[in-house]
Amino acid sequence: TTLRMIAGLENATEGTIRIADRDVSDLPPKDRDIAMVFQNYALYPHMSVFENIAFSLRTRKVPADEVQRRVESAANALGLSPYLKRKPRELSGGQRQRVALGRAIVRQPAAFLMDEPLSNLDAKLRAQTRMELKRLHEEIGGTTIYVTHDQIEAMTMGT
Repeated sequence: TTLRMIAGLENATEGTIRIADRDVSDLPPKDRDIAMVFQNYALYPHMSVFENIAFSLRTRKVPADEVQRRVESAANALGLSPYLKRKPRELSGGQRQRVALGRAIVRQPAAFLMDEPLSNLDAKLRAQTRMELKRLHEEIGGTTIYVTHDQIEAMTMGT
């Protein structure tokens, strides 16, 4: 419920919700400057990795050269550069999750909301991706709200 309130999918019954020192309590989700990553990758199967990552930028009419720069930068940080022309069905689960993360990163939001983003991955890949997420958070900065029911994951991500 807290995540849904921050995202703007449910109304807070009292108090305010602030993101980057801005009261967003009464704003619709699209105006809150947040990026969400969920357990379900929600990738467009007919689009390439590049197109999936670029999608939100293109809908916001970001200039093509800026889209190219941001997608390449995110793909490089996530180890996806060799896969930019591939379709999601040609990727592993970990690669698909990184595409979903890339889609969030390129937006450069004030906050990231992550709801069980690693739960579909096997234990080895989950541990590796946890480290990648932690490194990316340190690199990018900003606020990340991370929901998990895995105690090890919570302790790793919180330190």
